[in-house]
Amino acid sequence: MYEKRGDWENLRLFIAVARAGGLSAAAKRTGRSAATLGRRMLEVERTLNRDLFVRYDRGYELTSEGRKLLENLEEVEQRIVRLTDPVDHATRPLVKVSAGTWTTLALIARLDKIIGEPVDIQLRFLSGEEIRDIPHREVMIGFRNRRPTETNLAGRKLLRVSFAPYAATEKTIPWIKVLADTPSARWLEKTVGNDAICEVNAPRNGLDIALLGKGIALLPTFIGDAQPTLQRRGADIPELSHDQWIVSHQDDRHLPEVRRAIDRMCAVLCDRHGG
Repeated sequence: MYEKRGDWENLRLFIAVARAGGLSAAAKRTGRSAATLGRRMLEVERTLNRDLFVRYDRGYELTSEGRKLLENLEEVEQRIVRLTDPVDHATRPLVKVSAGTWTTLALIARLDKIIGEPVDIQLRFLSGEEIRDIPHREVMIGFRNRRPTETNLAGRKLLRVSFAPYAATEKTIPWIKVLADTPSARWLEKTVGNDAICEVNAPRNGLDIALLGKGIALLPTFIGDAQPTLQRRGADIPELSHDQWIVSHQDDRHLPEVRRAIDRMCAVLCDRHGG
């Protein structure tokens, strides 16, 4: 058990090293030397009789025991913060999130589940179909349709996304065509061509037109199935199905606000699919 003041200080330094992913970066944040931090981490491991880090030349990586300890300590840290520092708009950490039109729509529908109760993070959505630059911190979290290949990015696989046609009527009506650089828009261009009731450059407008009963929209099934007035007008389109990944920078993923946002968004999106 940690009972002495020095031991609690070691735990504080452990959090810093775990979040920084190495001694040098943690030394800059804590004002302690890398050698001191290295000795302190060994003391924590000996006291707990656990291997908390895998040590590489490039840095420190948490073991499963290390991740578990960090999660427990972050819970304690957040309780202390909430008890001692009333959270207001000026102090809530900002988390910038890049997501496509449909994922953004699903997330904002459950916004209260993501920002916390009481609110402990401020979200900024950069919604669009383009891929934002996570390595250069244009955003802290991004949603992608494939595993990240950059070495400084970390990804968590979510669920499978499928697309199908939807309409508000069983009558024969034309398609709604979306003009965008996305696989679904290219499928519409190839399949529908010029035989559409209208063309829109914002995917969300396709949903709006379908809800009015004016045309058939190609939608992700998690969006189409959630609309009580829409019904499927065909089967899933296999060539458009893909995995969904949530991606963050290796150095940011252990930040408490980023971890909370990722965990909560994953829970919201899995619940969206009934998972």
